[in-house]
Amino acid sequence: MVLWLRMSHRYPQEAVLRDGRRALLRPFNSTDADELYAFFQRLPQATRRFAWDRIDERSTVDEWARNIDYGKVFPLVAFDGRRIVADATLHRRKNGPLRLVGRIKWLIDPEWRGVGLGSLMVNHFIDTARMNGMRHLTCMLISDLEADAVAVLSDLGFQQYPVPGYGTDPDGGQHDMTKMVLKL
Repeated sequence: MVLWLRMSHRYPQEAVLRDGRRALLRPFNSTDADELYAFFQRLPQATRRFAWDRIDERSTVDEWARNIDYGKVFPLVAFDGRRIVADATLHRRKNGPLRLVGRIKWLIDPEWRGVGLGSLMVNHFIDTARMNGMRHLTCMLISDLEADAVAVLSDLGFQQYPVPGYGTDPDGGQHDMTKMVLKL
């Protein structure tokens, strides 16, 4: 495991959400593969089909668990007891003109949306990115299907850049996307 970043928070960390529920945040590790895959399978099919990676395939999660490299991706998971309820990742390039730009992705259990968990996880990434000298964070969202995520990131200071017809769903349908950018 290569560790490129200085952690801005100590983990594990317990958080109290707006509805009073508690979630435990910590980096994903190789022993979490079974629970991460189970989390993905609990997500609605409509969510899974638009995921950036093939999360329906167990081999995808197993590969992530075998090849953890915090130099490329900082994966943060949220637990309710032993059950993962959210997965978020901060991606970074080691070289090139975008090496100081982080890209974030996240998936949250529908039962845990709207209570501040997504904001909390993104704020962890903002703090980590600043501590490690990054200059921007970005996220690409499907404008209509992820309107709630667009709103969350806008509330955190991200600027919106809509791109009509930029994304394509698994059935070939075009979707407007919104690139979200935060200057750190």
